[in-house]
Amino acid sequence: MEPVELQNELVSAEGRNRKAVLCQRCGSRVLQPGTALFSRRQLFLPSMRKKPALADGSNPDGDLLQEHWLVNDMFIFENVGFTKDVGNIKFLVCADCEIGPIGWHCLDDKNSFYVALERVSHE
Repeated sequence: MEPVELQNELVSAEGRNRKAVLCQRCGSRVLQPGTALFSRRQLFLPSMRKKPALADGSNPDGDLLQEHWLVNDMFIFENVGFTKDVGNIKFLVCADCEIGPIGWHCLDDKNSFYVALERVSHE
């Protein structure tokens, strides 16, 4: 998605999500509109798979993603699960179907939860 398209369609003038954020697989609502800030930060996320396969500690294939929704409080999420610690990282997964990772959280920073735009859908 082009930056201007992204800005107009998904990101409000205040930098927040205009639309609800949903799981791509099951459609479960992850975030309500207006609850997350758009953020550019380069983060590695393993390829999408079920939760148990993410926490096994192996070196998975994945993607280096740059566009994320930033949430500063885990209680803002409507529906999200976390993997076991992988080093000092927890990956975010859909709590209903357990597919992921859809996002990333570093245990060193208690107030930053990133949801990758490419790993979710919007409504």
